[in-house]
Amino acid sequence: MSRVGKQPVTIPSGVQVATDGGRVTVEGPLGKLSFTHRPEIRVSVDSEKGVIFEREGDEKQIRAYHGLTRALVQNMVIGVTKGYEKKLEIVGVGYLASIQGQTLQLRVGFANEVHKQIPQGLDVSCPDQTHIVIKGSDKQMVGQFAAEVRAVRKPEPYKGKGIRYVDEYVRRKAGKAVGA
Repeated sequence: MSRVGKQPVTIPSGVQVATDGGRVTVEGPLGKLSFTHRPEIRVSVDSEKGVIFEREGDEKQIRAYHGLTRALVQNMVIGVTKGYEKKLEIVGVGYLASIQGQTLQLRVGFANEVHKQIPQGLDVSCPDQTHIVIKGSDKQMVGQFAAEVRAVRKPEPYKGKGIRYVDEYVRRKAGKAVGA
C-alpha cells in the first residue's frame, strides 16, 4: 500500500478543490492550477477529510501513480497558498543579470549576452546584479526555469564561476599547479 497515496490532502481555508472526470482543479489566493490524473486513480473531495485518493489495482505501476497523484495535488495546494521560490547566485568577475521587460539578460562570460524569455505565470526579479529570484505557484515551472537559467553557465570546479543555487555546494578541484 502506498504510504503517501493513502493520506488525504488537507484543504486550507481560502482554497477550492474541484474534480471533473480525470481533472483536478485547485484555486487559491495565488492563482489557479489544474492537473489531469491517470484513469487508474480516483480522486474525490470530502469537506471534512480533504482530497482522497483511491486506486483500482495493486500493480506496481498503479501504486506508483497513487503516490504521485497525491504528491502533485499536495504541491498544487501549497503552490496556490504559499507559492514556490528558487534563488540563484551568479559568481564571477563581470558576470551579472538584469531584467528587461519579460526577458532575463545574463552576462556570464560569453561574447554575447544570453536572453531567456520569462514564462507566463512566473515572477522573476533581480534584487542585485548577482542574484536572481524566481517565484511562482507551479512547482514544476519554477524548478524548470531555474534549471534552464543555471544550465546557461553551470558552476565550474576550478574557480567556482557560473550560475548556482544559493544553497548549492560546488566541489572545488585543485588545479594543475598542485602536482608541481
